[in-house]
Amino acid sequence: MRTLNKKTVVIGSVAALVVLGGGAAFAYWTNTGSGTGEATTGSNQTIVVNQTSTVTGLAPGSPAQALSGNFDNPNTSPVYVGAVTATVTGTDKAGCGPTDYTIGGTAAVNAEVPAGTGVGAWSGLTIAFNNKPTVNQDVCKDAVVSIAYAASNS
Repeated sequence: MRTLNKKTVVIGSVAALVVLGGGAAFAYWTNTGSGTGEATTGSNQTIVVNQTSTVTGLAPGSPAQALSGNFDNPNTSPVYVGAVTATVTGTDKAGCGPTDYTIGGTAAVNAEVPAGTGVGAWSGLTIAFNNKPTVNQDVCKDAVVSIAYAASNS
C-alpha cells in the first residue's frame, strides 16, 4: 500500500480547491434565468462659467478687450460644453446700461469639462464700450459692468 506524504496531500488539496473554485466562479457568472430590471441615470448639476480675464479702461471708441475663463463643475464626472455666451446685464451706474457695451466674438469649447473647480478653459469673446457720438456717456465713467455667462452643449 502506498503512503501519501505531506507534500502530496497539500498538492492534492490545492488542486481540489482550484477545481471547486473554478466551478464556483463559473456558476456565479452563469445566468440561466430570465426577467426584467431597470436602472436609473443621474442628472448633472449646472456648471458655473467663470471669467478669469481682467478688463480695465473701457472707453468709447477704444479697442475691444478679451474675455476668457474657466469652469466650476460640481458634478462627479465630466460635462460636455459646446460654447460659452455672454450678455451685459447692467452696470453699477444709473443711466449707464447694457446698450453702452457690445459683446463680440465666439467662444467655442467643444470639449468635456472635468469635475472640479477652475477647470477647463474658454476664450474668444470680447467686450467693447460703444461710442455713441450724439449721447454724453460720462455717466459710464468708472462703471463696473455686469456680465452674465452661459454654457451650452451645442
